Amino acid sequence: MALIVQKYGGTSVADAKRIKNVARRVAARHKAGDKLVVVVSAMGDTTDELIELASQVSDHPEARELDVLLSTGEMVTKTLVAMALHSLDVDAVSLTGAQAGLQTDTAHGRARILAVEPARIERELERGRVVIVAGFQGISEELEVTTLGRGASDITPVALAAALKAKQCEIYTDVDGIYSADPRIVPDARRLQDISYEEMLELSSLGANVLHPRAAELGMVYDIPVIVASSFNDEPGTLIHGGVMMEQFNKVRGIASDAHVAKVTLRGVPDRPGIAAAIFEPLAEHHISVDTIVQNTSVERLTDLTFTIASSDLKQATKIVEAAAKQIGATEVLAEDNVGKVSIVGTGIQSAPGYAARMFRTLSDAGINMEMISTSEIRITCIMKATDVEKAVKALHKAFEMEKAEASELS
Repeated sequence: MALIVQKYGGTSVADAKRIKNVARRVAARHKAGDKLVVVVSAMGDTTDELIELASQVSDHPEARELDVLLSTGEMVTKTLVAMALHSLDVDAVSLTGAQAGLQTDTAHGRARILAVEPARIERELERGRVVIVAGFQGISEELEVTTLGRGASDITPVALAAALKAKQCEIYTDVDGIYSADPRIVPDARRLQDISYEEMLELSSLGANVLHPRAAELGMVYDIPVIVASSFNDEPGTLIHGGVMMEQFNKVRGIASDAHVAKVTLRGVPDRPGIAAAIFEPLAEHHISVDTIVQNTSVERLTDLTFTIASSDLKQATKIVEAAAKQIGATEVLAEDNVGKVSIVGTGIQSAPGYAARMFRTLSDAGINMEMISTSEIRITCIMKATDVEKAVKALHKAFEMEKAEASELS
């Protein structure tokens, strides 16, 4: 008898028919002998609808109240799933994030899980029940309801799997695994059998929207095998794990893209110790994540500093950086939206010869200008105009022959 944590995304529970389908899937696994904790998202576009409703009654909804409002979406779903299971003669109980023991910090709208106290879940499992948990939410030490951020309901099941020492975590969505590129951009993109935590973390943080980056990070830290699969078919999906990869090393495994990036440039930045901290610490205090950072060579003890952030953070980030620029004596702050990034990801590609050269030549032949370049051990990222992102993904997917099946997939 294995303990499994499952998660069903918003499209999987979008209406009553799909909720019944999820209930049947869960019931079959339960009757087969598995102990199940099932995390659910809000139904379909419920979260967007709640945000729109809040905007109709307030120009600037208070963060605490917005969290309370948004948490109700998952509460509705978890209750309906439990009811559907009851109709199938499966004993089930639904829990809020707080009841499930998900303790967070106080950053409303972007809370992070500090600890999981799974005692209530464990008691319910011992009674033979399926436990349905509302994803995306938790509770702070001050007993305030918090949410983990847009798209962050993936974090809940991985955190619970770690706390419960589950055999594996299964993420069910509207796609049947992790692909070599976004299938909406590249129709012949290939589904991967498996992928390492490190590669998945890079793909997620660089724009692949199948799994939240913080969920990939938790899986890696606690060594929780994660399967991403479809709730609409029985395809095996993609296994995310930390074992030795069956496929060839030093090969591009995936292409991540994001056309919703913004770029901020500070000109005339004094070149002295403490300047970078004065710029980036205020951004961190406001929970704004910075991605690619490029600093030019100092000329007459002045330099230019450029970094990228999510487009949604640009307005707030610009105000923060302008205040920091005045404090440090920088001459100008430039903000640019409509920027995109495209990355090739694969274990060891930076240390293997030829990958960077092929990427840059491919983009050049496609007439795409690279504004910034960033690398790590397993990825190379190029910043470009947002309008060039799709063209870049298609060209790179073809250049690296990623539509071809790996040897292990043919065996």
